[in-house]
Amino acid sequence: MTPIIECRGVQKWYAGVHALKNINLAVQRGEVVGLVGDNGAGKSTLIKILSGVHQPEAGAVLIEGRPVVLRSPKVAMRLGIETIYQTNSMVPTMSIARNLFLGREPISLGIGGIGLLDQARMRRESVQAIADVDLHLRSPDALVGELSGGQRQGVAIARAMHFKSKVLVLDEPTNHLSVKETNKVLGFIRGLKPQGVTGIFISHNIHHVFECCDRIVAMARGEIVFDSPVGGTNIDHIHDLL
Repeated sequence: MTPIIECRGVQKWYAGVHALKNINLAVQRGEVVGLVGDNGAGKSTLIKILSGVHQPEAGAVLIEGRPVVLRSPKVAMRLGIETIYQTNSMVPTMSIARNLFLGREPISLGIGGIGLLDQARMRRESVQAIADVDLHLRSPDALVGELSGGQRQGVAIARAMHFKSKVLVLDEPTNHLSVKETNKVLGFIRGLKPQGVTGIFISHNIHHVFECCDRIVAMARGEIVFDSPVGGTNIDHIHDLL
């Protein structure tokens, strides 16, 4: 099968530091891959390349077998790669509906791309989107700033699913959450595969990765040092590698 997203020989330097060294990684459609490693291992650099924040100095990124140039996050999103960062990018003073459509607002009575926001459509589709990820919120008009951390992550995941993202990259989505909220977010991640969404889950918590991923990829010193289905390894082995 052609991988939905693939890195071939990707390399990156920062001021003389070799941050990524010949990264080869292929992720299949519908797979949820856990990416683990200590600080400085290269995880964040790799994710920033996949999300269009940085570009590699060498190597290639392919989507569904086709080489692409991810010049910006907008280009990555247009190609179906959505990234959810641990510092959630939603606007606290805006409603759930406005955040879900942020940057993709539907227009009614528009001329030349300028018109009125279609508020009714945003509210209606927001209700369905959050229900699709089994998130129960009282109203699409509630401010995001009133939501818990786990609920905010749920809205961000609902946004990605609603806009039919092919690949959802989650960068430490369980950081600073309570046990209950963490379990909810892990449930969201487990729900990606039934909806046909490919996931890349970055976490320092190896236990979380084993709970919801099909495969685990470990990085150290800018290299991939381990790549195996979760069933073919164990937590102690991964700790020893890192």
